[in-house]
Amino acid sequence: MKQSLKIGSAFVGLIVGAGFASGQEVMQYFTSFGIWGTVGAIITGLLFIFLGYTFAQLGASLKASSHRAVLYHIGGKYIGPILDLVITFFLFGVAVVMFAGSGSTFEQMFGISPMVGSIIMVVLTILTLLLDTNKIISIIAAVTPYLIAVILIIVAYSIFTMDISLTTADAIAKEQTSASSNWLLSAFLYVSYNISAGAALLIIMAGQVKDKKVAGIGGIIGGAILGLLILLIHTGMLVRIDIIQGVDMPTLELATAIHPAVGILTAIALLGMMYNTAVGMFYSFAARFFTPDTKTFKIAVVIIGAVGFFASLFGFTNLVSSVYSLMGYLGFALIILAIIAWFRKLKDNNLKEV
Repeated sequence: MKQSLKIGSAFVGLIVGAGFASGQEVMQYFTSFGIWGTVGAIITGLLFIFLGYTFAQLGASLKASSHRAVLYHIGGKYIGPILDLVITFFLFGVAVVMFAGSGSTFEQMFGISPMVGSIIMVVLTILTLLLDTNKIISIIAAVTPYLIAVILIIVAYSIFTMDISLTTADAIAKEQTSASSNWLLSAFLYVSYNISAGAALLIIMAGQVKDKKVAGIGGIIGGAILGLLILLIHTGMLVRIDIIQGVDMPTLELATAIHPAVGILTAIALLGMMYNTAVGMFYSFAARFFTPDTKTFKIAVVIIGAVGFFASLFGFTNLVSSVYSLMGYLGFALIILAIIAWFRKLKDNNLKEV
């Protein structure tokens, strides 16, 4: 169970990036649909559980050291290479987005130059990736309980200080900018672009586990925690939508309303999520080309990190619009192939029993 918890926590730590922790993603994909966003959050949690279990099982079965083995397995010799190429590109792209985002966050919250902030994040990421695989997974997993604690404080405060009716909250929420025109499509889109980034490291983590059952439970735990966090953040923002409407960082606004110290803790959580995502993405990217825990891998990490820093100078907003807009389409392909792989496995098991 300890190994399963580590896998689940690391899976959460990777997917919960800065947009999630700030509340902006949850606002656009769920809360902007009001009460129906709650149903969308529940469906999203169930999808994360299913996909977390499926990809973890595949990673463990194939003893995968990178995402390549699983993508070729579920996509075949024609679709597999295309998925491999695109996902590898996105892993690097998302990590670069985190470098740029950390620069913006350091500037906004602490008055530090964006370039200095990006350098700090790049150096921390490189130093972490010089550790062995198990230590990297442990570090990513360690941030998750801290995030959950901060979110619980914010949600509890929001619910107990709610001074508008659910009907009013629902109406105000629906005036906010949404990620799509429909709450159900929005839920699928959210899972889609997140799983296209998160599946790679989950596959690698599961590949280190000998027992498929342990890996599968880890995927389920991670998916369940993700679903719960989305539901909690959505609920907290919905009941206090009157004070956070139009705000860029809703959870930070709610946290600061409790106490400035809680606001600082939340700001640290945001940077922690960026760090987690940057480490996970860069590790998965480097592991695609080099064997982890080798001298070559470590040299490559330093070089790739330097390239990532220079790429981050392109700007946070520009990077988000160019990288994230295409990830959703890739994610839909992964979801469909995961479902096919699951049914194929079910069919094979039934044939063995006959």
